[in-house]
Amino acid sequence: MDQGLIPNRYAKALYKFALEKNEADRVYELMKNVAASFVGQPQLNDVMANPYVPSGDKTGLLTTAAHASEADVCYADFLKLLVKNKRIEFMRGIALAYLDIYRKANNIYLVKITTASNLPDAEIGRLKALVEKHLGEASVEYTQEVDPELIGGFVIGVNSEQLDASVSNEIKQLRLKLLSN
Repeated sequence: MDQGLIPNRYAKALYKFALEKNEADRVYELMKNVAASFVGQPQLNDVMANPYVPSGDKTGLLTTAAHASEADVCYADFLKLLVKNKRIEFMRGIALAYLDIYRKANNIYLVKITTASNLPDAEIGRLKALVEKHLGEASVEYTQEVDPELIGGFVIGVNSEQLDASVSNEIKQLRLKLLSN
């Protein structure tokens, strides 16, 4: 079976369940924590896929990864469902799919600002204002990264689109122009 299909189905079901319980926002925060934990601790994927690790340990790890509390009943119930259906190993994909579903439903854009060096807050603020003006009424979640290989300038990624105003891109474009002549 397609591994993308299972996470998407479970994520949709979780989103509907969380909406019914008025917990969609909280589950969104928990899923962001889970996704970040899988990025920060790549061996978490191996642990979830390991059939010799008890389900209780996996549930405990995912509860810790999400920074969930006892009040997060919706999340806890969902983990129980995953264990019951033997789908706990799909949690990373489910978390990512849930984030996508939530962002689409709430008109939230992911914006990644990459610069050649650390910029002063005023400059970052101007870039953010430019992005927000372009996106209008949408909500925006920002991440920032420094990549010295850009040489100068910046790259702004909005969901799957990218604005590359870096010096390295200008050099690349100039090189392509020279080669085509």
